[in-house]
Amino acid sequence: MPTTPEATEPAPAQDRSAVRTLLRLWPYVRPVRARLFTAAFIAILASCVGLVIPLVLKWLVDGPVADRDPAGVWLGALYVLLLGIAEALLFGLRRWLVARPLSHVEAEMRADLYRHLQRLPVAFHDRWASGQLLSRGTTDLMLLRLFLAFPLTFLLVNGVTIIVGVVIMLVQDWTLGLVILGPAVPVMVVCVLFEKRYAAVARLAQDQVGDLTTVVEESVLGIRIIKGFGRHRTQARAFRELSKTLRGTELHKARLLAAIWAVIVTLPEVAIGAALVVGAVQVADGALSAGTLVAFLSTALALRWPVESIGFLLAMSQEAATATERYFEVMDAEPESRAGAPTCAAPEGTSRAVRARRGARPPAAGADGLRFHDVTFRYPDAPPDAPPVLDRVDLHIRPGESLALVGATGSGKTTLTALIPRLHELTAGRITLDGEDITTLPRAELRARVAVAFEEPTLFSATVGENVLMGIADGPGEVHDGALQRALSVAQADFVHALPQGSATPVGEQGLSLSGGQRQRLALARAVVGQPDFLVLDDPLSALDVHTEAAVEAALRRVLSDTTALIVAHRPSTVLLADRVALLSDGRITAVGTHHELLRGNAEYARLMSGRQERHGPQEPQGQQGQQGQQGQQGRRAGEDG
Repeated sequence: MPTTPEATEPAPAQDRSAVRTLLRLWPYVRPVRARLFTAAFIAILASCVGLVIPLVLKWLVDGPVADRDPAGVWLGALYVLLLGIAEALLFGLRRWLVARPLSHVEAEMRADLYRHLQRLPVAFHDRWASGQLLSRGTTDLMLLRLFLAFPLTFLLVNGVTIIVGVVIMLVQDWTLGLVILGPAVPVMVVCVLFEKRYAAVARLAQDQVGDLTTVVEESVLGIRIIKGFGRHRTQARAFRELSKTLRGTELHKARLLAAIWAVIVTLPEVAIGAALVVGAVQVADGALSAGTLVAFLSTALALRWPVESIGFLLAMSQEAATATERYFEVMDAEPESRAGAPTCAAPEGTSRAVRARRGARPPAAGADGLRFHDVTFRYPDAPPDAPPVLDRVDLHIRPGESLALVGATGSGKTTLTALIPRLHELTAGRITLDGEDITTLPRAELRARVAVAFEEPTLFSATVGENVLMGIADGPGEVHDGALQRALSVAQADFVHALPQGSATPVGEQGLSLSGGQRQRLALARAVVGQPDFLVLDDPLSALDVHTEAAVEAALRRVLSDTTALIVAHRPSTVLLADRVALLSDGRITAVGTHHELLRGNAEYARLMSGRQERHGPQEPQGQQGQQGQQGQQGRRAGEDG
């Protein structure tokens, strides 16, 4: 199971300060700081109101009770009741104040995380397990919301309450106050030790939750493979093992929390018992009034909750610090660079007509097509001494020309196509579109000019029309309708009209309600719907039957006559769509020519086209592969298009 290094080797707790980590939340908290500070003030006021009750009890015992005054007793009881009601109302007001702003903070952080994930390079997604990212956007953000709602406030509130309560007790009787303060130093030492140990275990538990989420997601998306090969028991065992590991970590957390709670509860209780004995002796000797002893002990009992809560408040704070750390591990990842001027270009897939309306720069008069200039590429996670996947590739696709890219499995074909829209960054060399270096173009403009259809068609949980129209910019509905019908016609996707709601039919998660050939035709329609300047097709007809393939090829020839195209091909029928063919071998372009020229003059090409070599499979080794590619392979339908 793929995991991130962070998932298996959590950062040591001593390497970071929990306070410094949590301070990174301030930009999100700042817009709602007024309500949070108000809520904290109200909570402090409520706690202080609670500490007034022991003083009322002192007056009640030393006054009306000692004087046998029933009216005074009833008045004292009324005071206590009113103070209790005021305390409850104030705490209720605090909760009401924080509910809405903290939901806003969580929503903003989740939205920022999602936006950032869209801007991160493909290499990042290749390294990270999807479950780890999902857990950061759900479980971790929930922990942060709970921290801001409760521990953050009550660490302050309880701290102030303890200080005020201790002052009240010292004023009542300083000798009893010193008895109560006796356990303070041992409790603080235990808290420091607990914080360090709990931080490491909390990080491990949250990473294991991410691993478990990954397994669940993969199992759901790959359910056809699991059932088809009868591997449900194996998957269940793997899931149980991960669950058992997570359970052990959670039990470790519980043991740590139980240990600190035992210390924090036991020592103050012993101090209160000692104060009761000493105070009773003083009352018996006449050195202390009964009312003062009652007030002192009532104050001490009122401080039990603030003291005992220290353990789980520290635990929740450490979990929140770990969640913050995990959140910013993703947010700190370097997004795709914004080359060129700030982009006002049209969104990905924008058609030439729409770009013209928006004032985008048209292709230069001396259009030069697509060129690879001495291009070298090595994956970032590859060993330094590993040979590059692509090595000094020189290739020129003339304007309006279609070029087929042919090569054995692992030769680098898919990697080369991914470099054009800058899904990966070149190691050396450069690529130009009509003479412009792609690194000087804003990514949005580059991807508006280049459309891609991948070998593994990915569809989203949306309608057929919405999936196809992802390849075109926003515009009038009638423009979209016409473009949609034209694209469906090119891709020979007439099956759409037979669906229950036509192009408004939802395709379900990963489009698995459709066959492999149907999904591939919709992916092809998505690529051509925007009439791009440059078209990159990665084996676009691999899942089609013979008759559908012939029809799609006939329609594609009309599209290819108006664009500059690079087509990864494995079959002679696909190669024949192109004007010329380039042979890629071990990361180098070893031959360029027409199909018939290469067939006659190049033995390797003739062998590839003869079908004696495996035609399909992973295009090249990519180190740690991305979750999206693995899920696409698992979710692919076994049956061909009927």
